[in-house]
Amino acid sequence: MQISQLYDIYLRHPSIRTDTRQLKQGDLFFALKGPNFNGNAFATRAFELGAAYAIIDETPDQSSPDGSQPAPVNSDRLIVVPDVLSTLQELALHHRRQFDIPFIAITGSNGKTTTKELVHATLASTYTTYTTQGNLNNHIGIPLTILSVGKDAQFAVIEMGANHQKEIEAYCRYTLPTHGIITNVGKAHLEGFGGPEGVKKGKGELYDFLRSAQVPAIDSAAAAGTAFVLRDSADLMQMSRGIQHLITYGTHDADITGGIALSEALLKVDITHGAATGPIQTQLVGDYNLPNVLVAVAVGKHFGVSDTAIRQAIEQYAPSNSRSQLIERDGLHIILDAYNANPSSMRAAIENFARMAIPSDRQRPSDLGASPTSKVLILGAMAELGPESLAEHQAIIDLIGQYPWQQVVLVGGDFRHLSHPYLSFANSKEAGRWLAGVGLKDSYLLIKGSRSMKMEEVLG
Repeated sequence: MQISQLYDIYLRHPSIRTDTRQLKQGDLFFALKGPNFNGNAFATRAFELGAAYAIIDETPDQSSPDGSQPAPVNSDRLIVVPDVLSTLQELALHHRRQFDIPFIAITGSNGKTTTKELVHATLASTYTTYTTQGNLNNHIGIPLTILSVGKDAQFAVIEMGANHQKEIEAYCRYTLPTHGIITNVGKAHLEGFGGPEGVKKGKGELYDFLRSAQVPAIDSAAAAGTAFVLRDSADLMQMSRGIQHLITYGTHDADITGGIALSEALLKVDITHGAATGPIQTQLVGDYNLPNVLVAVAVGKHFGVSDTAIRQAIEQYAPSNSRSQLIERDGLHIILDAYNANPSSMRAAIENFARMAIPSDRQRPSDLGASPTSKVLILGAMAELGPESLAEHQAIIDLIGQYPWQQVVLVGGDFRHLSHPYLSFANSKEAGRWLAGVGLKDSYLLIKGSRSMKMEEVLG
């Protein structure tokens, strides 16, 4: 079947599922395969649940281990293709080519999802805007996101995650971004990228695309082949050379500039040049979120969103899913930043937490009597660091030692293989039992770690 023919079917049935547990009547079921699953084996079940068509790349006798699976009902609606994943991506490309609107791609070592949400909120205040849901930012999630873009779209904001080189390049082939943002290039997925220089090269593939002749023209005043670049980052300024259109943001000498206003836990931003939003009081924890706010302002201004709408959109955005959330519970003030961690984001979170102002009436020794500060660190190990892992964990331990803390708890991974004076637990559940029993009162907690550590379980 030609992609154009499959696209006609998609237009009649524009809801796509890759998991039968989420399938609804009239959906298209794409039978993806992975190391531990084979969606082809669920084609019959998909039809039983009301799928309009099932797209497979193995016949039922191939996908069933014993060859005994019966032929699916409605077999005339069974579409056999050479490779289901490639077909999904080709279908996404075909759909993408129906639009002449800005497609904004966002990648980076840290802050991708927060930036995506802020940019989406800013644009959606004024325009019909589609974006990546949650963190569906991989080779499956990105085509599904593209295929969710409705014909009424005026903007699309696509998040791209990557853990090895050539991955962003591949995503660009079917996303065809007209605009791009690289939040930063730090120490993330070092094992897959092959070190810090590999991270720069891999993330820089977005800039490579924006420099190329493949960038589609768009029917708007905003030129295609445009990058929003953090002026404060020498790496990003160097990497973005040669892109036809650059819009800069940062703390100085940029199209949009701003700084941190005095505040306690939640970030407040003063825009000092390029926009008249007035102070922006966010619901984000951490001054490391300043560039994420500034780029949302830059995008909004570039595309004609009013200053008032920009400020209101950013102020109304509330983080979720364990990303820089401020939680008040049982007299504790908890910064839950447990969605992910790498050396760059871990360092930024610790340093921000150490600087964070606490009202003077809360600055008193705890029952533990360890320190005249009421700040507690509960940190999970970092994943995917390869040969650098032990050294990077030791660097975090060294950083912790530069500040006073009420208590420090290190959990799992390579923290367990290093000598340090702090409390140590094998996993987040053990740390949670400690927290439940220690009786902390009126303390501030930072809980952070890689996704594999499930640090949110510390809170039960």
